[in-house]
Amino acid sequence: MVDAYRPKTLAEALKIRNETDCLPIAGGTDLMVQKARGTGLGPGFEKPLLFVGHLPELHRIEKKEGYIHIGPAVLLSELLHNPLISDTFKKAVALMASPPSRNLATLGGNICNASPAGDTLPFLYAADAELLLENHEFERRIAIEDFITGPKQTDLKPDELLTDIIIPDINFPVTYYKKVGQRRGMSLTKASFHGLADVLDGYVEDLRMAFGSVAPTVVRSRDIENSLIGESVNSLKNRYQEILELYEPLIQPIDDARSSAMYRKNVCFNILKDFLNYLEKNQGDII
Repeated sequence: MVDAYRPKTLAEALKIRNETDCLPIAGGTDLMVQKARGTGLGPGFEKPLLFVGHLPELHRIEKKEGYIHIGPAVLLSELLHNPLISDTFKKAVALMASPPSRNLATLGGNICNASPAGDTLPFLYAADAELLLENHEFERRIAIEDFITGPKQTDLKPDELLTDIIIPDINFPVTYYKKVGQRRGMSLTKASFHGLADVLDGYVEDLRMAFGSVAPTVVRSRDIENSLIGESVNSLKNRYQEILELYEPLIQPIDDARSSAMYRKNVCFNILKDFLNYLEKNQGDII
């Protein structure tokens, strides 16, 4: 048995967070699995729980000053039905877990869980998403790639809560998403990839590529992307081997129950090749 807090406001939640060594919990879909102790036993939480999923301040989706703001307590299923959420992000969310889980799991939970296989993360990395973190006195804004520091590790301080997920409202003409699992949906990710591109007259003006589940954190290299800006989409396909060699030291998957490292690495490189071919053949289309 552990203590639990259910504050009525965000301010009250931040006060409790400041005064108590507690564990924030929203949907709890991942935490309940991580803390499970077996049949007939309750989950083994070591700290008091701070329930935040019901707080209205954390439950909103709005467009403001060129950004889409998503409250961390927004359910995955709600993302699928909101017109402010891009179709390419919805595609990744739609392949996550089961419908009942999507009706309980939250976007903030998927971020704070910091799993390299987190299905929302490749898009958020590619989209340059930022996070707002607050304690009872201050707030700070941080890029998602700086927030997630390793598997199950984040820069969230003991007195802070994630209070906003901020995504630039940019429409990419070319979007591409691939997830490899045991089956198309409702399965844990072996490897995933989100690509976003802006192409003008056959030349790359903006290019984002993010790989999930193949390293301790999501892999995205701005240096590699920037080196490809200005290239014609026709030439990118011919540079595949060179691009692959640039990513090779960054793609470092592990062997686990889901898949072997060698399989994951090969899948990643095949997806990268497919994306470059897609850019050449389908400029401006969405898959």
